[in-house]
Amino acid sequence: MAAKWYEVVTGSIEQKKLYKQYRARVEALPEPYRGAAKALDRYFMTVGGMTDGETLVQMLSDSADLWERAAADGTPVRDIVGEDASAFAEEFTAAYSGKQWIDKERARLNKAIDDAERNEGS
Repeated sequence: MAAKWYEVVTGSIEQKKLYKQYRARVEALPEPYRGAAKALDRYFMTVGGMTDGETLVQMLSDSADLWERAAADGTPVRDIVGEDASAFAEEFTAAYSGKQWIDKERARLNKAIDDAERNEGS
């Protein structure tokens, strides 16, 4: 019971463990893969807008898989991300269907416009 109350306040303990595992995996990567993975992580956290912890943890785990594989194969970083790293990051996050903060704002905007339309001519 105490763990459930704690998770209501702080979030999933399991997700926190998975996130720490992800961070350890990234730290274990050799350069330049570690630097690239950290840069993408920063972008995901800043711009990705995920609000669903389970989806975020899965996305980060998949990112770690990608960089571990690239390091093992010796694949150049640019071969992974292409010429536009931000476009790569956007496509990568788009593959995950978790809730994003923008979803709430889109719904709020649509409702406000619907309400305005109903009040038009009143």
